[in-house]
Amino acid sequence: MKDAYAIVTGAAKGLGNAFAVELSKRKFNTILVDLPGTGLIKFCKDLKDNFGTDSIWFETDLTLKKNITDLAGEVNKKYDVFMLINNAGAGGAGRFDKVDANYISGMIELNVMAPSVFTHEMIPNLKKQDKSYILNVSSMAAFSPMGYKTVYPASKVFINYFSRSLRQEFRKTNISVSVVCPGPMKTNANVTRRIEGQHAAARFCVVSPEKVAQRAISRLFKKHPVIIISFANALNWLLMKTVPGFIRLPLVSKTMKREADMSN
Repeated sequence: MKDAYAIVTGAAKGLGNAFAVELSKRKFNTILVDLPGTGLIKFCKDLKDNFGTDSIWFETDLTLKKNITDLAGEVNKKYDVFMLINNAGAGGAGRFDKVDANYISGMIELNVMAPSVFTHEMIPNLKKQDKSYILNVSSMAAFSPMGYKTVYPASKVFINYFSRSLRQEFRKTNISVSVVCPGPMKTNANVTRRIEGQHAAARFCVVSPEKVAQRAISRLFKKHPVIIISFANALNWLLMKTVPGFIRLPLVSKTMKREADMSN
C-alpha cells in the first residue's frame, strides 16, 4: 500500500490541503487534484521536500465530465490507487432567486456529478489493491434543509446516501467506503469572516481543517461508515434529528440568512 497513491480532490487549499498534509505525514504518496492557478504544483513540491513522499498534481476543472474521465483514464494507466478522497465541493449562501443559474449548476456538477463519476471511473483501480478506501466529504448541513443555502444541503444529502449505498454494495470486497460530515471550518478568509459573524452556538461547532483531516483518516482506516468529527458536531446532529422540522427549519434558515446577507 505504501507504493500506491491516495487521491485528494480540491487539494490546494482548506480541508483538501489538510488531507494531503495528513496523508504525507503518514508517509503515503498522494495524487492531488485542483483547478489551474491554485498553487498546486508548489504544494506538491513542498510535500515532497517536507515528508519525502511522492506527490503528483493534476490541474483540471471537475465540473466537466470529460475532464473527470480523462483524469481517471490517465491516473489508471500510470498509478496504483488505494484511496480516493472526494473533497472538492462548492458551498456558500444566498437567496435562491438572486444567485446566478451557473452558480446552481456548478454546485450540482461539483458536489454531485464529479464525485459520482470519478468514483465510478476509479473503482477498477481500487479493486486491484489489497485494501482500498473511499472517503466522501459531506457536511453537517446534510442533516437538515435550510433556506438561503437550498442546493448545498441537498447536494450533501446525496453524498451521504451515495456513500452509504456504495458501502453496502461493496461490503464483501476489498473497498471500504466512509463519509465524513464536518461542521463549519475556517478554510479561508471569506469563510472565516462568515463564521465569526454567526452566533456563539454556530462558532462552538467550528473544528480546524487539520483536526478534521486527522480524525477522518484515522476513522476511515477503522472503517467507520459515517464520521462526525467532534462532540459539538455530534450534539448538533442529535438536535437536528430530534427537534421537529417546523421548529428547526426557521432557526437554521435564520442563521443562513445572516450568512447570505454577509456575502452580499
